Amino acid sequence: METRNIFENISCIDHRYSLSEAEVFNGLSKYISEEASIRSCAKCEAALVKSHLKLRGKLTDEIAQNLDKVASEIDPAEVYAEEEKTKHNIRALVNVMKTKVSAEIGPLVHLGATSVDILDTALSCRMRDVTKNVVLPELKKLEKHLCAIADRDAEVPQVGRTHGQHAVPITFGWSIAEFVSRLGKSILRIEELSNQLVGKLAGPVGSYNGPSMIVKDPEELERVYVEFLGLSASEYSNQLVEPEYLLRLLLEMNVAFGIIANLADDLRNLQRSEIGEVFEYFASTQVGSSTMPQKRNPWNSEHVKSLWKAMCPRVITFYMDQISEHQRDLTNSASQRFMADYVAGFTMAVARMNSVVSGLQADKETMARNLENAGGKVKGGVLAEPAYILLGEAGINDGHEVIRKITLEAEKSGKTFFEVLKTHKEAFEKITAQLEKLGVENPENFFEHPANYCGLAAKKSRRLAKKYEKLMD
Repeated sequence: METRNIFENISCIDHRYSLSEAEVFNGLSKYISEEASIRSCAKCEAALVKSHLKLRGKLTDEIAQNLDKVASEIDPAEVYAEEEKTKHNIRALVNVMKTKVSAEIGPLVHLGATSVDILDTALSCRMRDVTKNVVLPELKKLEKHLCAIADRDAEVPQVGRTHGQHAVPITFGWSIAEFVSRLGKSILRIEELSNQLVGKLAGPVGSYNGPSMIVKDPEELERVYVEFLGLSASEYSNQLVEPEYLLRLLLEMNVAFGIIANLADDLRNLQRSEIGEVFEYFASTQVGSSTMPQKRNPWNSEHVKSLWKAMCPRVITFYMDQISEHQRDLTNSASQRFMADYVAGFTMAVARMNSVVSGLQADKETMARNLENAGGKVKGGVLAEPAYILLGEAGINDGHEVIRKITLEAEKSGKTFFEVLKTHKEAFEKITAQLEKLGVENPENFFEHPANYCGLAAKKSRRLAKKYEKLMD
């Protein structure tokens, strides 16, 4: 085939991202390129011929190997040239295949099938294989990176944030463990759904009209056909395989995409100049700005979110492809072709996220400093929660109001929360007594350092990291 200049391509996936994510692009191309699409249909046609021969007791290893060789070597350019005559892609493929096999086998090519028996079955094969061999390995690599960070930084103190405001202390490992848990479950679901994709050999309206003219048990022929391809048969088909099998897989990919975009957004925000708690790897030759030489922009994280913005809305099309009039119309024939773009965009975003987290480091000094200064206008105010809870445990009915007034006093005086709390001796003594009951060391100084109040963050971070790391094997 003629080699095309990639810079003449229209889709950015085929030039910009084929270069920046070359390894992933090459992996995807094996399964969801146009060449892969044509050859997967040829593989299904070969499986159909093998099914006919097997049920007739005439299938030999030599014939099977020859059919597989014919399918794997089909020239897409030759099929396209034939389609110029037929104006029908599958008929073009069938015509080409008939010229590659013996005269005895030729009549069995496409016998009893309608085009979508081949197209939908081939699509299931491609989506199963690209998910298994490209998408899942990238996702599992990302999950393992996140598990490593959650474990490594399980005890690195960090201020929690809700509504864009400082909340109570956590650890950086805990903030990453959120994505370990969310993404881990989605990966397992994607794997499960990819193994549930199905094929069909049920004819133009799904009622086996054509196959019933060939064999006594058309469903047996269908079972043998899909088994050659490693699939099961759709429980019900009209001309199409039930669309929900593939829809659910794509929707779960989009769930994972949203989780990854959320992670990218959080990491981008933590790299803000005024926060500066994490940093991406930045190559010695890398440029952050065309005019500001000092800048180190979090462009990889931004890139991931940008890809999500481009791809996420395509889910609407996946839903719309559920609907086909009566036993079939052609309103999904064009839209379904763009499914490959979605899978490519998603996988490239995962690969880019892998490049972010593989070199991601927590700035522990900045995290500690931000935590010590956390609380808005009240330094140390993030410890107001445990103070009021401990007063409640001591039997103080209005503990929340007592602590609220202490925070106001600290804000007005410019003193830290701890400094003002100590001046309220009755409340401080009751709080200290409760801390002693809990077995806290140095209870009098508990409120001096917010890092003392991290709950189960470290413990659960490690637990989740170990759980999902094991599940990814």
